[in-house]
Parts: sequence; structure tokens; C-alpha cells
Amino acid sequence: MSRIKKRFNQLASQGRKALIPFVTAGDPSPGVTVPLMHEMVHAGADLIELGVPFSDPMADGPVIQKANQRALAHNVSLADVLGMVEDFRQADKETPVLLMGYLNPIEVMGYETLADRCVSAGVDGLLIVDMPPEEADEFNQLLYQREVDPVYLLAPTSTEERMELVSRAARGFVYYVSIRGVTGSANLDYDEIGTQIESIRQHGSLPVGVGFGINGPESAVKIGQHADAVIIGSAIVNRVEASRDNPDAILTNIGDFLREVRQALDDMPAMEQA
Repeated sequence: MSRIKKRFNQLASQGRKALIPFVTAGDPSPGVTVPLMHEMVHAGADLIELGVPFSDPMADGPVIQKANQRALAHNVSLADVLGMVEDFRQADKETPVLLMGYLNPIEVMGYETLADRCVSAGVDGLLIVDMPPEEADEFNQLLYQREVDPVYLLAPTSTEERMELVSRAARGFVYYVSIRGVTGSANLDYDEIGTQIESIRQHGSLPVGVGFGINGPESAVKIGQHADAVIIGSAIVNRVEASRDNPDAILTNIGDFLREVRQALDDMPAMEQA
């Protein structure tokens, strides 16, 4: 059983929602990433989504695009990100880590090499934005064999057929994109999100996480009324950028923010967490 599946099973047994923060590895500098990962866990993160820097992050809005640029200014590579996870694992053997990125660096490294490196470094899942499940059979088999979970995106425009395909190919959880747009956008339609999550659940038993547009405790709770996991990216990366010249402030500000979100999710009435 993968660490991701184990963590979702634990949370379900406790009646709790998963809190999944996203940061770009190497932003604002490589030395910040591992301490920040530990701080996010201490603040209540259940799973960490770690972005692999890429020059053309097509799914991401301006906030995370700039984070990629800051990391790439330090020449942070996919191999470096795997090394950061390996360092994180020296002290944390339990918190699942999901790498989010794009296909080009993976093709350069090679599918089987990456699959093996994920195991040795302690990576639990991969979300490759521009590798749809229709093109991923060979790679997925490598991941399944190693208990590394491929995670796929669904969107408000996804058809029932697409939901079925993703539910069959994915492991760990399904990532529902809450908006028609890029990361950091606003204007969430919570009723539509709830309806879409119910549709996704008709196609499989995987937990559903929701990301894009969640900016604080209030929106996290509204998402938590429907989803199994709340994924927060741009609101965290904004805080990294705001304190980019002061690593200690980054840890403090993001830790305080996540504690507020974690508390709000844990304070939800049980009927809302159903």
C-alpha cells in the first residue's frame, strides 16, 4: 500500500480532511525547500505537493510561474528535487510526497530511471500535467509495480467518459481542478464543485482532492464540505515570494497560515465532513 493510500485511509477513519500544500522546489532558493516541507508537516499538512521547476508551466498562473523562474535561476533540476525528497526522508518517513511537473524533464531522465529514483528517494506519487492517461500506459505500469501513484487531473469540463478513464488509471487520489483557468484564479462555484465531485465518485472509490483558487480557511472549509482533500498552492507561493529574502519568515508565515487552515478544517461539523 502506498503512503498516499495509507494516509487517506487514516484520515477517513478519523473523519478528517486532507490538507495538501503545494510549493515549488527550490523557491526562493534550494536550501529553503526541505525545512519548509518539515514546517508544513508540523503545521498540519497531511501530504506535500512539490513542484518540479519548469520553464513553461502551462497549468500555472503568474504566481507559480514566477516561483518556477526563481527556482530555475538556481538551476534546480528534477534530479535536485529528488535529492530534496531524499533529504526530507531522513527525518520524515511517513508524510506522502507528490511531485507535480511536466513531461520534458521526465523524458530527459527516462521513465524507468525516474520510477526507480522515486522509490529510492521516497517519492509517493507523480502528477504530470501534460501526460494524459491515454499516453501513459507504459509509464503507469512502471509506477504501479513500484507502488508510486500516478495522479491525474479532472476539470469542470471533463466528460463522464473522461472521469471513467482517469478513475481507472489514477492511484492515490484524483485531483479535481475547481475552475476553468490556471492556478491562482478565483470565483469558485462551490455548488458546481460539489456536483462534479459526486459525478467523479460514481466512477471509482479514489479520494477526490480539490485545488486551484483556494486561498484561506473560509474557502478551504467550503471545499472540505465536498472533497476529501483541500489543495492550496498560489496562496502559499505568494507568501514565499513576499518573504523571499528572509527564509525564517517564510517558515513562520506559511506555518501560521497552514495552522489556521488546519484548525478550520478540523472544526468543521461532522455532518459537513461526510
